[in-house]
Amino acid sequence: MNIEFKTLLITGVAGFIGFHLARRLLEQGYVVVGIDNLNDYYDVGLKRDRLKILEPFSGFTFFKTDLCDRDGLFDIFKSHHVDVVVNLAAQAGVRYSLINPHAYVNANVAGFVNLLECCRRYSPKHLVFASSSSVYGANTRMPFSVHQNVDHPVSLYAATKKAGELMAHAYSHLYGLPCTGLRFFTVYGPWGRPDMALFLFTRAILNNEPIRVFNQGMMRRDFTYIDDIVEGVVRILGLLPEPEPKWSGDCPDPGTSYAPYRLYNIGNNRPVALTRFIELIEGALGKKADKVLLPLQAGDVPETYADIDDLFRAVGFRPQTPIETGIERFMKWYKSYYRV
Repeated sequence: MNIEFKTLLITGVAGFIGFHLARRLLEQGYVVVGIDNLNDYYDVGLKRDRLKILEPFSGFTFFKTDLCDRDGLFDIFKSHHVDVVVNLAAQAGVRYSLINPHAYVNANVAGFVNLLECCRRYSPKHLVFASSSSVYGANTRMPFSVHQNVDHPVSLYAATKKAGELMAHAYSHLYGLPCTGLRFFTVYGPWGRPDMALFLFTRAILNNEPIRVFNQGMMRRDFTYIDDIVEGVVRILGLLPEPEPKWSGDCPDPGTSYAPYRLYNIGNNRPVALTRFIELIEGALGKKADKVLLPLQAGDVPETYADIDDLFRAVGFRPQTPIETGIERFMKWYKSYYRV
């Protein structure tokens, strides 16, 4: 069922995806209440520069708030009627979860529970939340489908994202809260995260520093351009999940439910070899990379590949941006932003 909406609350609004989504919605005339704690996991200056682009929009209101601040979060919901909530706030990064596990439990579990409680009390029409391709963990059957069991995470980050899916389902079951989870696949593009491969490789090559290539380069990723991610999210916002009448507890389908709850992959559906990815960066920069080949790092998986048939059936959209085009656009932004 499709719904009309005007006001959205976006958590993680100063983050990579949150910024792009908010800008798209504000340009279309929507009202956006944005929340972000502006933590220092990566350059806070980059986050503030994203906010500077959003702040001139008359429909934008920003709160520097942490999801773990329960009272502050409830105050925002109390003072702003929102139709749709989009949770993009999270402690991201597989490798960092090996170093600081508590940050993931606080942001991705405790913080999300606080948000779910706000939704229970103030009843927005739809809760859309970010999950991750990392939940597929030790699965090897490709492409990854939301109808596969995902009970074998290989990182704490993945485990907390799966926990978020389970908690959302519980609230959907208990309180009839319409929830849609979106599993994003390796998002990249302008204004991206500095801890991601495209950013790291570009900076290192320009600085004549070696790049670390894990699993001896034998990696494949379903790199998904940011505009495609945003388009997928925008199309989902007004589509309320409905109970699946054929769902059965005798043979439970992980991707649907008897409750108003659905999961979708948003990925490019065209995995790219890491070696090809590096070649494209080298070509765009006109410089060869000094590669340090390393074994597969704990928490990583060799390949990701999204089955997006459910997304296409639901909203008629498939990501379209070729990796060549996406990298070219990133490089144009990077050189402008950092005055290369």
